[in-house]
Amino acid sequence: MRLHAKPLPWKWIAAGVAAVALLATARLLPVKEWLESLRGWIGSLGPLGGLLYGIVYVVAALLFVPGIVLTLGAGYLFGFFWGTVIVSAASTTAAALAFLIARYFARESVERLARGNRTFGAIDRAIGKNGWKVVALLRLSPLVPFSLSNYLYGLTSVRLAPYLLASWIAMLPATFLYVSLGAAGESLGQGRARSPWEWALLAGGGAATVAVTVILTRVAKKELAKIRLEEKES
Repeated sequence: MRLHAKPLPWKWIAAGVAAVALLATARLLPVKEWLESLRGWIGSLGPLGGLLYGIVYVVAALLFVPGIVLTLGAGYLFGFFWGTVIVSAASTTAAALAFLIARYFARESVERLARGNRTFGAIDRAIGKNGWKVVALLRLSPLVPFSLSNYLYGLTSVRLAPYLLASWIAMLPATFLYVSLGAAGESLGQGRARSPWEWALLAGGGAATVAVTVILTRVAKKELAKIRLEEKES
């Protein structure tokens, strides 16, 4: 099985591009005022605001819209805890719906997508032998973009319940990372003076989140390499 020799660090590339884009946009447009207006409107809706945001997230994922900006936005608008809850629930729901669509409703269309993806055959064989374990590892170190992979998994032999559980748990580190970045942006944008202790906590929390995500990604890559070696030897 050849999953990939050296997969590009898409998470970090995406995070860097998003950060640069946000900084550039913030300088050119009145983004802060817009975000404050949006946060005020969502806040006026109460729990319905979080539900609507989650629905938008699910629809975006099903339509192949990259979720990083929405994940950052959830942290900004709802804070770390509720942002994480909303993104985790929405991303898992999107993963479930795309999986079911591919398996039961649009199999032929998704199969055409799969034929155009060179990595899918290797993923399919690996999942056939190792099941949900490969799903979890691929979520931690993705070889296929999130939205596309949700559909492709529906063509594999993995069952829905293990797939969802593995996906939910393995997506949490990246969710923590991007939501915490969004929450930190909201915190920094409040404009009030912060004590050195608050700055230390903010920096330490961000560094710890990044470190954990990096470590888990490296572990996932090593495990995928072991699976590849075992298949070659079998």
